[in-house]
Amino acid sequence: MNRKILITAIVVLFLDQITKGLILAFFKEGETLPIIKNFLSLTYVENSGAAWGLFANNLILIIFITLIAALIIYKFMYSFQRNNRNNLAFGLVLGGLFGNLIDRIIFGYVRDFIDFNIFGYDYPVFNVSDIAIVIGIFLLIIAIFKGEDHNAVNSRKK
Repeated sequence: MNRKILITAIVVLFLDQITKGLILAFFKEGETLPIIKNFLSLTYVENSGAAWGLFANNLILIIFITLIAALIIYKFMYSFQRNNRNNLAFGLVLGGLFGNLIDRIIFGYVRDFIDFNIFGYDYPVFNVSDIAIVIGIFLLIIAIFKGEDHNAVNSRKK
């Protein structure tokens, strides 16, 4: 695995677990601390599902899906062109996947705590891993639109 991808993944994993540990140390489940009134709060939630609570209480299925996703991402790492943006993208996604996977294996749920209310919509509570995954996927979509979803060797063969 590319060293930059690995370092990014480790940094994401570290930041994710540290922030979740701090929330767990200072908040009880359901406790909220408003940061910016009617916009941003810290709210400790134990999410037994995946995104937006999908597959709630299906821990084995979610762990299996996460491992399959990690394998697919790992496979795609070698088909994308190597550049800083793509390295960052894959590191963010893998770090995020494993950050939430650790929670599921250790606790049986994911510790979420970032709570936004945007234009009256109370967005689902999320964490650092979720942010990393979303940004990483966004960067990979950019790479696909730029034609970087195949490496230079493969692109010469076409």
